[in-house]
Amino acid sequence: MRLFFDARYIRTDFHDGISRFSHELAHALVATVPADVEITFLIHDEAQRAFLPAGSAAHMFHAPTSAKEAIAARLLNKLRPDVVYSPMQTLGSAGRKFRLILTLHDMIYYRHRTPPRNLPWVVRVGWRLFHLTYVPQRITLNGADIVATVSEESRRQFAEVNLTKREVVVVHNAPQKLAEQLPAEAAVTGGVPQNLVYMGSFMPYKNVETLVRAMAYLPGRTLHVLSRITPARRGEYEALAAPDANIVFHNGVSDAEYAALLADDGALVTMSLDEGYGLPVAEALELGVPAVVTDMPIFREVAGNGALYVDPHDPKAVADAVVALDDDARRAEVIAAGQSHVARFTWERSAGVLLEAAQRLAASRG
Repeated sequence: MRLFFDARYIRTDFHDGISRFSHELAHALVATVPADVEITFLIHDEAQRAFLPAGSAAHMFHAPTSAKEAIAARLLNKLRPDVVYSPMQTLGSAGRKFRLILTLHDMIYYRHRTPPRNLPWVVRVGWRLFHLTYVPQRITLNGADIVATVSEESRRQFAEVNLTKREVVVVHNAPQKLAEQLPAEAAVTGGVPQNLVYMGSFMPYKNVETLVRAMAYLPGRTLHVLSRITPARRGEYEALAAPDANIVFHNGVSDAEYAALLADDGALVTMSLDEGYGLPVAEALELGVPAVVTDMPIFREVAGNGALYVDPHDPKAVADAVVALDDDARRAEVIAAGQSHVARFTWERSAGVLLEAAQRLAASRG
């Protein structure tokens, strides 16, 4: 089987969500693929070769934001793939002579239509228009043979609105191993949570305001807000905070700094009102750190019993959940449950799901 993997979304500066997903899945796939499967990666930048598994075959293709994306299938036909997999859904499928697996990670952009800021303005305008109704997405996804997504909750949401007629398989997202980012002598302390860690953006639906207000009920503890933040947004949060609230705005951290803060008597906190997945929650649990999160289906899927669930509009409930983790037995129970639950999400397992789907499609070509 000749499998082409669309690696054009791997960033060469730093990983965002789609870049990390592409990178980790690509490496796991190459590590587990049988000898009769030939993998070729599609890239649009020579620098991306360095991020592929060693010795991998790569083919230079246009950028995913190029106008040529509409005729991508016709261009790929010349390379004679059996199956093409893309970690996004925008690869043009018209006129294809190969089997195709497209990925839609979640439906959050139908509820919050602000596109990624790194896209050109004309693409951002198209993005908003695309998500005004389900029709363009249905046409796009039905152009594939199989649709992949990253969670059971996303698969349920697709079915709820009849988003595609195609089979949907779950290629789970998986957490990075933050323990590998810690210094050799460092370890997770697992003590009473003193450092409350928020990793995420500041879109309105992220509801960071509740975390800020909760600190009024948590004297002596510190809320660490890790992501890059504008001075205006920081000022809004500071105006909400109680005078004696301990809040540190880091304005961006490395993976090592992120891991160190969680490891040092930390707990992951997020009161997001909506999520496509919730990767920071999975990362904290994998590291052996408890979480206090919004009670909603996607977090239940990601964290299981490894988190305490609260009403995201109730700052006092957030504080009470944090304090509940002061109990050594309760905290140990939550940590153990979290590590056990999140162990099911591995790149090796996800690569296996993708490979099985690709092999079925290849076999159906006759």
